[in-house]
Amino acid sequence: MRNVDAAGLGIGDDYPPRIMGVLNVSEESPYEPSVFDDAAEAADFVDTALIDEGADIVDIGLESANKRFEVLSVEQELDRLDTAVEVLEHVSGDAVFSIETRYHEVADEALSRGFDMVNDICGFADPKLPEVCEAHDVAVAKMASPPDLERPGAVEKVDDIYEALKQNGLTDKTIVDPAFGGWSEAKTLADDRETFRRLREFRGFGQPILVSINRKNFLRDLADRSTEEALPVSLAATSMAVERGAHVIRTHDVAETRDAALVGAAFERERVRETGAVEVEELDVTTPREAARHIERVGGDERAAPESVSNVFEFASLSPEERGALVAATRDSGAMLVGGDTGRILLVGTPGSLVRTSTAASGVSAGLDVALKKIAETFTYEKTYGERA
Repeated sequence: MRNVDAAGLGIGDDYPPRIMGVLNVSEESPYEPSVFDDAAEAADFVDTALIDEGADIVDIGLESANKRFEVLSVEQELDRLDTAVEVLEHVSGDAVFSIETRYHEVADEALSRGFDMVNDICGFADPKLPEVCEAHDVAVAKMASPPDLERPGAVEKVDDIYEALKQNGLTDKTIVDPAFGGWSEAKTLADDRETFRRLREFRGFGQPILVSINRKNFLRDLADRSTEEALPVSLAATSMAVERGAHVIRTHDVAETRDAALVGAAFERERVRETGAVEVEELDVTTPREAARHIERVGGDERAAPESVSNVFEFASLSPEERGALVAATRDSGAMLVGGDTGRILLVGTPGSLVRTSTAASGVSAGLDVALKKIAETFTYEKTYGERA
């Protein structure tokens, strides 16, 4: 996993989770506590409510990303940039300042006037934006989005989100953002939940991950909470996101989110990592889908994905005939059986070997067939790899 330097702030696996607080200088933004048009008042908010509460990064938005509003032009964003720059001049605390924009002209001007990084919610739909970031040697958060400057984040399915992040490439200092939230009418709460379940897959880019899940509908709906009541579900998801590999959490609730992120970081898996003469890194891979992302990144054959992780299933109440069928099936499948005289055995193997076992051991009894079918259905993704599965 590549670490990114954002104006001296390290972001990545080698660093603690970073908190991105939010300030808006857009009167149409819906979250009123973060909206200001007076630079001095905004700077006081940044110092006391963001930096003093633990924000490492302050993201300043020039316009609302709400799809109900008209998109501002380059000229309109540049007009608002003056207020954002004035805020920087009044702030006394220490943080990395990010400008949220979709336009390379605005990014260039903001970086020339004191900003440290860019947050692009249109995912490099402006192909010159990554060029500007590279020219200034700054970090840039890239949110998954269609190749359209007026439709940020309007991608629904996880595979399409992943592909959208490839649009116009990545800089060495790109932080990927899988775009949680209702960016389009077609995107459902189930889409966001599936993206969250599969968050580790986005580590396949080899770049740090940013998530913006604060009080989002896909979490509020689970607990039937209003936006005002949704802080607890946001904090629970924050810990999970960090444990699953997120590095930057964008939030309006800085102090609480910081604490939740630290809890998630404390319980991350310990992984082998050596950066000496020979580099080695144990990847955070728990499913064949996650393995496939990394295999693609290194130019390998994705058909190896079903053989890249292992699963364990426990069987009980097997008849001697059923047990014998599993023993025979594992001789050639690549899976193995583990167990003694307790009446319980463990079936251990890669998804590919377990599917082969399920096929070979079927037909002995209705009960075993049901159990084996359930195992095989778990790995429908792996079955797309043909003979390897």
